[in-house]
Amino acid sequence: MKERRRLLVVGVGSIGERHLRCFQATDRVDISICELNADLRQQVAERYSVKTQYADLDSALAEPHDFAVIATPAHLHIQMARQVVEAGLDVFIEKPLSTSVDGVADLQKLLKEKQKKAGIAYVYRAHPALAAMKADLDTGRYGKPVELVVVSGQNFPTYRPAYRDIYYKSRATGGGAVQDALTHSMNAGEYLVGPVKALVADYAHQVLEGVDVEDTVHVITRQGSVLGNFSLNQHQPANESSITVICERGMLRFEYQKSWYRHVTEPEGEWVVGYQETLERDTLFSRQASAFLDYLDDFCPPLCSLEEGLQTLAVNLSILESVEQRAWVEPAHYLTH
Repeated sequence: MKERRRLLVVGVGSIGERHLRCFQATDRVDISICELNADLRQQVAERYSVKTQYADLDSALAEPHDFAVIATPAHLHIQMARQVVEAGLDVFIEKPLSTSVDGVADLQKLLKEKQKKAGIAYVYRAHPALAAMKADLDTGRYGKPVELVVVSGQNFPTYRPAYRDIYYKSRATGGGAVQDALTHSMNAGEYLVGPVKALVADYAHQVLEGVDVEDTVHVITRQGSVLGNFSLNQHQPANESSITVICERGMLRFEYQKSWYRHVTEPEGEWVVGYQETLERDTLFSRQASAFLDYLDDFCPPLCSLEEGLQTLAVNLSILESVEQRAWVEPAHYLTH
């Protein structure tokens, strides 16, 4: 039987509010919120009929909860996650895991000592079309994957008009295209064909007004025997994201906006739809919420584990280092600190 749990949402900005709304939609939790901004805290509490609210984390953790969603800027994730685990809660951390690997090993040790669970909110992992593509790829019917091509772009100000005033404006708080947007693609690529072993990158601030962080990124990866190529910008008119895996005997392509994946095996052959589903705005986040609750109830593993989130964090940091050093970088060196 699925247990009803007490959830504390820490940070109710744009993504925190979405987590609140989507966990609430599962009807499997009783929710409290913790938010420093008093006006925002009151607005969100009223909007979702949240009865219990806190102005700081210490006050929140003085009351009983079962798990927490950490939806604050990325540089605060590890510190806050350690606080909630120390208080005896399981934890669900918004992506990226952090802006550095500092403190992650201590968090892993604490989770083990307290026998608590953790997951990272890379929401592509909840996409049924991507999961179907992964399952089909893993059958081996297309042969060994040899190349990965990921192309993504959108007009970021259209979707996040306040980008100049939030965490995005500084890399120190998880901003810029690498940590904010490309990290979704990198995590999805690792999910499909395995971890990045080495990479070389380039990025620049090209278009976005009012910030100086990068808005355009190119990354070349080696993922075992797979050659990867990632391209992303945050200023083009079209909103698009595709992930293509080319194998020895065919190719598979996931297209986020069309909520499908397709495959083709013959030259000049027709693309065949392997999976397609019409998704509403919150569908993926609601599925992600349900999946994390199922993980807490021991029905399944996490969609994205802390270790997988740490690997993608190492990739983020390696991209930043690669551009600074103008050199290939191996993410593994971040995992041995």
